[in-house]
Formats: sequence, C-alpha cells, structure tokens
Amino acid sequence: MKYLLTLLIIIFEVPLIFSQPGDLAERLMNSHEKYKESSIKNRRFKHKDIQPLITKRRSNNACEISKVGESFEGRSISMIKVGKGRHTIMAWSQMHGDEPTATMATFDILNFLEAKGDGFDKLRKTILDSTTIYFVPMLNPDGAEKYQRRNAQGFDLNRDAIFLQAPESKILKELQNSIKPEFGFNLHDQSPRYSAGRSGNKVAVSFLATAYDYPRSINSVREKSMQLIVKMNRDLQKFIPGKVGRYSDDHEPRGFGDNFQKWGTTLILVESGGYAGDPEKQYIRKLNFMSLLTAFETIADGSYSKENKDKYEDIPQNGRALFDLIIRGATVNKDNKSYRTDLGINRTEVNYANASKFFFSGRVEEYGDLSTVFGTEEIDASGLTLTAGKVYPTAINSIQDLKTLSPKDLFKQGYLYVKLGSGDASRLPFGSLYEQHFHFLKPGKSPVTKSPELGSAGTFLLKKGNIVKYAVVNGYAYDLEKFKTSTGNGFIE
Repeated sequence: MKYLLTLLIIIFEVPLIFSQPGDLAERLMNSHEKYKESSIKNRRFKHKDIQPLITKRRSNNACEISKVGESFEGRSISMIKVGKGRHTIMAWSQMHGDEPTATMATFDILNFLEAKGDGFDKLRKTILDSTTIYFVPMLNPDGAEKYQRRNAQGFDLNRDAIFLQAPESKILKELQNSIKPEFGFNLHDQSPRYSAGRSGNKVAVSFLATAYDYPRSINSVREKSMQLIVKMNRDLQKFIPGKVGRYSDDHEPRGFGDNFQKWGTTLILVESGGYAGDPEKQYIRKLNFMSLLTAFETIADGSYSKENKDKYEDIPQNGRALFDLIIRGATVNKDNKSYRTDLGINRTEVNYANASKFFFSGRVEEYGDLSTVFGTEEIDASGLTLTAGKVYPTAINSIQDLKTLSPKDLFKQGYLYVKLGSGDASRLPFGSLYEQHFHFLKPGKSPVTKSPELGSAGTFLLKKGNIVKYAVVNGYAYDLEKFKTSTGNGFIE
C-alpha cells in the first residue's frame, strides 16, 4: 500500500496531504497556510478591507450573503451563510472593534470550506451537510475603524444585551431571534497579560461557558458548552500546552454570551490572548482556524456529547500574574539612601496613522516586591544599580544622521536618549523613529534625570559599577553582553 500511494503521487500528482500523518487538528494546523486569506496580514484592517472578501462570495452558490443592518455611523454589517444541515451555528467576531483575530480566522475558514480535492473533502461534507453556519465577521465596524473596543456611541456592545441602544446590539439580538441557533460562538480577543492560573504561562486562548443566572446553574444547554470546550481545549493543548485559560463564570446579566445561553443557544466564548513572538496574532489566528473547524466537526457528528463536562473545571482560570518585563532586585539610590526593588513594566499599544499602525509605550506599572507575579521576560538585577540614561549630545536632523548612530556603542556609553533637531527631523515620519532603538526627545523636551518610579517611562540603565550591563528603552531590555536587535521599539516624547 505504501508503494502504491507513492506511485500514485508520482504519476498522478495526488496531493501530498493525503499522506499526512497525525490527527485532524494536526493536519489542519499543517495546512492552514494554504487557506490563509492573503489580503489580511495584520490586525488593523478596516471595514473597507473585508468588503471585497464578502462581495466576491455573492457569486458562490455555496454561500448566501445578506446585509443584516448598519452600524451607528452607517457601515454595512453582513452575514455569510454556509451549509445546509440541521445543526445551526452562529459565529460573530469583532463586537469589540480592536479584537480582530477571529475575523481573520473566519475568512480562512470560508476559504477552507470553499476548497476541494485537497484531502479534506470528507470533513467539509460532514460539516456542510450536517450544519448551517451563519458568520457575522465584523459586528462593530465603527470600532474597527478607530481600532477601539466600543462602538461609535461609546457603548460596550457586550454589555448592551438588555438595554439594546446600539444598532449593532439590536442586529445581534434580532439574529438570535430569527435564526434561533443551536450553537453560538462569541469570538473575542483578550489582554496578552493573562496567565494560566498562577503561573508564568501566557494564555494564548481562553474559553468561557457563560452562566445564564447568578447561581451559575448548569442545564443541558450550558452543559453542551462545557463539553465542546473540553474538546477544543484538548486539541489546543497539542500546540500550546499549559497556555489555555478559562474565564470566571460569574454571571453578567447585560452580556450577550450569558443571555444567548439563557435564550437557549449553547454559547462558547473564545478569547484570543497572546503568544511570544506573535505580535500580529498570526499563530493564534491559525489556532482559531483549527479549533473552530474541529468544533464544527464535533457538532456535526455529535461526538461532543461523549465529553466529560467536569473536565471543563480542570482548565486553569485566567490570572493577572504577568508583566511584559520584570526587573528583579535592582538597587536604587535615592535621597542618599539605597534600597532594592522589583519593577514591573508593561508595553501598551498606541494607535497612529488613523489607527492603521501602532507603537508601544513602555511604563513602570508596579514597584516594590513582585515575588508573587511573573514576567514574560525577566532580568535578575541582583548586584546591579538602576540609573537614568544620558542624552546623546548631538541632535539628529535627518534620516542620514540617524543611520550613523550605533545603538550598542551608545548604550555602552550610557546614552539612551536622542534629541530631535529643529530641522528635517521635525518632518521625519513617525514610523522611521518607532523602528529605531532609542528614546527620542522632541525640541524642548527633557529626559528623566533620576531613577524611574511608578508611572515613569521604562527607559533606564542597569549598571555594575561603571559598566552598563543592560539598557532598557521604552520597556525593552538590551543585554550588552549578548547584544542583539530585531525590529525597533523606539519612543518619541
């Protein structure tokens, strides 16, 4: 059989995917690139960017496209229906405008469901014959336009299930009334600083089987949520072991997830968190692609009913035990006194260029004893003294000036700040400075001249005697003994 399959591949160019080893989750992960929607490469896409992806499917007989309403600012909200089976599924993403990971995965899934002849036809047939799926890929297009959580009215749509004063909320409620889906997938993003329980493991994906009342009762509708999540968690553990979390199931009477469960729809809330080295969440996008498709399959064949709901509670609850960077045990000299402290630094995304781009602002958010929490990155600063950085004496006035500066050489000399001159530098594009490794000062702006304190910018030196061991710029640490730079994380003030 092995030799026959090899011969078929050689002679007839049978797709290699037929010979892929591993279970379905592994095969989907390995094949994701083939279905990944190439027009969406980062998170800050807008309503206009997904319209061609919706419009092109109007001619596809396998899809049914409908406009289900408009946002507060008049942007169209569309729904894409696929499949013809008796199990109805409704999946909506980006009800918070700055939570787009599942929107990317939705279009990857649609590409997958429209393909054929690649070794997954049996899976497609199972899903499309047994389920009918309604996708709403961007519920809050006004929020997406500004890359903000809330809609144009300032409402958190996920707290408007009863008040129903946002047009987007009314649309979601009306769809639930008309479709009456058996299953619902409420797809979100969460802070990348959640930990899996009290650990240093950053949560990449979280789940919640929402509670429909304050006692957190479990009826047959909610039990199915737990069973599905148990299955989805087991698949994810193969790729992100120890990095799946579970939200507290305290009842939120204003939340759509809680109310969908109350209204009779089995609701699975999925949150895309953070993963090291994945700032644009492309790996988590792949995890969504795999996890949702395997969930659709288990709904189609009913196999989720064999899962033990009690294992849902085994998923560690989300903790708030992570900082982006922790400096441990640094010595600080202040007012002629010396003491040791830890510093917890977080880097916050700040939008610019009409929210199509962002830079990071690294700030000291905690100070003192941080022995009970963790850092995605940590530095043991025992024996090191925390001091302020110096300002490079020559202002830059052009990109060419900037190219002459060596971060490693300047850091070794204690220079962290670079002044922007009053000449061409004032016209330097922001992006070119954010891609550098310095803390830039606009004309008239002074640097921090003492050790940073709570709320200060994360720019300082860690020295042993007179030797600089670490340069920390905008919350990013550079080890001067093992110096390396990647994409810059400059800051301007």
